[in-house]
Amino acid sequence: MTEKDFPILMAEDDENDILAVKRVWEKRRIQNALYIVRDGQECLDFLHQRGRYSEPGSAPKPGVLLLDLNLPKMDGLMVLKHIRDDETLRRLPVVILTQSVAEEERMESYDLGANAFIVKPVGLDGLSQVLEAVIMFWDLAVLPES
Repeated sequence: MTEKDFPILMAEDDENDILAVKRVWEKRRIQNALYIVRDGQECLDFLHQRGRYSEPGSAPKPGVLLLDLNLPKMDGLMVLKHIRDDETLRRLPVVILTQSVAEEERMESYDLGANAFIVKPVGLDGLSQVLEAVIMFWDLAVLPES
């Protein structure tokens, strides 16, 4: 695996959004492997390679995390706080991808160290453009060392 074909982890619980993202991945032939977790606790289990993700190779280190704020078990802000407080995870690029337009959530996301805050657009074309832009940006950016 080269630096540019890093895995992407998406924390999302909305089945319609998950299906839309998978369609975008297929339609645009995005080369980055996509891993999806459906709640905040599962996201941390994936990142720490524990529980069902303890099997070698089942949870590769992602290059970018696409994080929804409204997740069950542990919300996205708590996940982000945990990531930034953890020495082994703190440099992981985190892009908040949410339906929330609340100013306080946006500000708190940035205060906790989010790299970007993106409001999910309505429709497959808008989502496709957003995902392509995010991947292109992180493909061009120099990612932190592991």
